[in-house]
Amino acid sequence: MTMDKTVTTAAEAVADIPDGARIAVGGFGLSGNPVRLIDALLEQGAGGLSVVSNNCGTDDFGLGVLLHARRIAKMTSSYVGENREFARQYLEGELELELVPQGTLAEKLRAAGAGIPAFYTRTGVGSQVADGGIPTRYTSDGQVREQSPPKEVRRFAGLGEELDYVLEESIAADFSLVHAARGDRHGNLVFNKASRQFGPPAAMAGRVCVAEVEELVEPGEIDPDQVHLPGVYVHRVVEVGTDVEKPIEKRTVSTGSASDR
Repeated sequence: MTMDKTVTTAAEAVADIPDGARIAVGGFGLSGNPVRLIDALLEQGAGGLSVVSNNCGTDDFGLGVLLHARRIAKMTSSYVGENREFARQYLEGELELELVPQGTLAEKLRAAGAGIPAFYTRTGVGSQVADGGIPTRYTSDGQVREQSPPKEVRRFAGLGEELDYVLEESIAADFSLVHAARGDRHGNLVFNKASRQFGPPAAMAGRVCVAEVEELVEPGEIDPDQVHLPGVYVHRVVEVGTDVEKPIEKRTVSTGSASDR
């Protein structure tokens, strides 16, 4: 693998993503969405995609644009509440959905990148996450067509008391798309604030990781101690500039003076 991993355009970076690919996508809410790569994938035309991401953007931003274009066949997510089209497609049987607790989803992605096929966690024990029964697909008339299966639960006493844990399998992806604040030609990345939540684990999970960066710098310009994701996980880097749109899902403005709060 060449050490210079830069590509010229977002279109070039996603040109070989095929129909039916599984794609891990970074972002937390609308923070850190790889919007230039998503837009390029929309133009590229791949469909039938299985997308793994914390959420599916909003109706007109982020992964929401792929959803509107009917390019996504399945979503694996934690939070879907900001996208009306997502809810419509899911409830009318057009979209398959796998719901995963947020921390578990991040660990599923990270574990895949670390070569760990599965892990046990307390999250979900005693709920439909472990017991099964979460609707994954509806019929067009609103009936449950498919639901999640039960997962293995085992009891361990290694942490001081005997407790049940549910087995969760890791999620490896064919490609991963992430947005970072800075990156160098070797693929070392620095994420900004909340985009660090799902950016690194999503990047780790992809057999081919494509990163869009706002600022591209030369190797050595990023302090090694400041690198959030080492370049060993990254295969392509495209600079998109700092004028990327960064909307806020819900803007809340307080009223009254500070003394009133």
